[in-house]
Amino acid sequence: MNELRQHWDFIHYFQSAEYSQKFLKKCYEQMGSSQAESKSYDNCYPFMYYLEQGELYYRQAMQSPISLQPILLFYGYIHFIKAIVLTEDPLYPETTTVLAHGITSRKRKKQQYRFLQDEVKVQKNGLFSHFSNLVFHVKHIVGEKYKMEDLLVQIPELEEVFHVLLKKKTMFWFNPQHELIIDESLLSHFHMSESLLKQYLNEKVPEEFTWNSDNALQAPHAQEHLPIRWHFHKNKLAFPGIRNEATTIPEVLIHYAILYNLSMIARYETEWWVELLKNRTNEDYPIINTFINVTTEKAPYLLLKLLKDKM
Repeated sequence: MNELRQHWDFIHYFQSAEYSQKFLKKCYEQMGSSQAESKSYDNCYPFMYYLEQGELYYRQAMQSPISLQPILLFYGYIHFIKAIVLTEDPLYPETTTVLAHGITSRKRKKQQYRFLQDEVKVQKNGLFSHFSNLVFHVKHIVGEKYKMEDLLVQIPELEEVFHVLLKKKTMFWFNPQHELIIDESLLSHFHMSESLLKQYLNEKVPEEFTWNSDNALQAPHAQEHLPIRWHFHKNKLAFPGIRNEATTIPEVLIHYAILYNLSMIARYETEWWVELLKNRTNEDYPIINTFINVTTEKAPYLLLKLLKDKM
């Protein structure tokens, strides 16, 4: 895909210490750092290496069997995140507390374990909370628990797999003009009157969204504006059909949480993981497989866009 290839090419611009130093200095100056010059020199090589390693993990994941992909994808993901953190925090890692993953899962899986019902918990310290605070200014999620299904249904590219396998309506689509038509199917799904749904949307979406003469919600452009989600391949916006604790979380953090849990399962729950891949007894396998296919392409795009927007 051209957009994704452009983002991989974009990483290679930073394989110049001189350019990376200037880029970091600009980032630090914009935040008012008094150490912009010295810290940009200190951090330019770690920044370059995080990006280089992140790309290597992703490229290796693309060539590996699904049994290993969650581990490789997660490590690629956190290397990109560390590079982004270095653009926001010149002192990273200032303490050892930010070196932990920042999210935990249940260590021992119960009998009759189902992946969709599994949970992760956000910790006060660690990379997850540090990154989310720096980039998204999200603090309310510390201590929150998120169920895998609640996270997965917020990803637009998984709409079809949930609809086919579990008969769940996870997304309502904007049209190609980035308009959400308020029709009967939308109102009946949410059990709301038109005025109540409009009031709800007005409270949730940013001010740039407007109502046009056709009584449709008009988005300014195709990118995520919570609670509105964005489909990578279709370049279309979607309004989630399922509201839950994950509705207010940027998709970048959703991929982090799911990849963390899958990587832990692939490493430490070997019997369950291999049996899932071989026996495929329930919906967990096709949903996990679809997610892995989606996150392999979409996640680096979302992360590298955060860097590109700083140029």
